[in-house]
Amino acid sequence: MTENESQNTPSVQVNAQYIKDLSFEAPALPQILSELKTAPAINVNVDIQVNKTDHEKMFTVDLNIKAAAQTADTHKALFICELTYGGLVTLDVPAEHVEPILLVEVPHLLFPYARAIVSNTTRDAGLPPLQISPIDFGTLYRQKVEQEAAKKAQK
Repeated sequence: MTENESQNTPSVQVNAQYIKDLSFEAPALPQILSELKTAPAINVNVDIQVNKTDHEKMFTVDLNIKAAAQTADTHKALFICELTYGGLVTLDVPAEHVEPILLVEVPHLLFPYARAIVSNTTRDAGLPPLQISPIDFGTLYRQKVEQEAAKKAQK
């Protein structure tokens, strides 16, 4: 490989990973544990936010995870866990690949760490650890692209 070829090789570098915000509430513990008759209803939402930094090729990618559990019968809150887990990344890729990398590949790299934080937080609260199922960020991205195309077609 020549020097020019190695300089033109696309690269993705995760410079830092960090907890930007973490909130956990379990307002009815420990009393609610004695009231649980069935498995709680758990709702998990994941959102991705991307921001450009002042540096030309550097971005922040935030995974926003909100997990909430409530009793299935009385709908009392068991817990609410909100996490914003961020990554600072440098991309040296062609422009057409920037968005898919930021919305698919980087979240794929960050997710296992965010998942572990949510699991550890629920476990440390005295509850069974919440194991969030793996997320297919590629499918989510394709759905987003299709929705945007549909909106443009309607105009």
